[in-house]
Amino acid sequence: MRSENPTVYSTQTGRMCPKCGRPIAECVCGKQAVRASGDGVVRVGRESKGRRGKTVTLVTGAPGNEDALRALLTDLKRACGAGGALKDGLLEIQGDHRDAVVDELKKRGYKVKKVG
Repeated sequence: MRSENPTVYSTQTGRMCPKCGRPIAECVCGKQAVRASGDGVVRVGRESKGRRGKTVTLVTGAPGNEDALRALLTDLKRACGAGGALKDGLLEIQGDHRDAVVDELKKRGYKVKKVG
């Protein structure tokens, strides 16, 4: 159990993780945290709300830690020929690429549902 006032920076090691108390480079909290949806289905949808009319393809419920999600996002962006971002476990790909994303995820063995 960490103390009430955890060290957040050390001159010897730099930034410290507030959860486990290790240097950020050696932190085990984020690497072991696995995100997964409640039902195991990866959902692929389209959204343009709040993006000044620009359409993005959203992928939710993909299992894996942050590193695995980044690798998946990179592969999906490459398959679609588009840019994108990872925000709080939600994969965003610029443009409407739902069909290409669904096909790529099915090839990887995910149970996929197209929404919207």
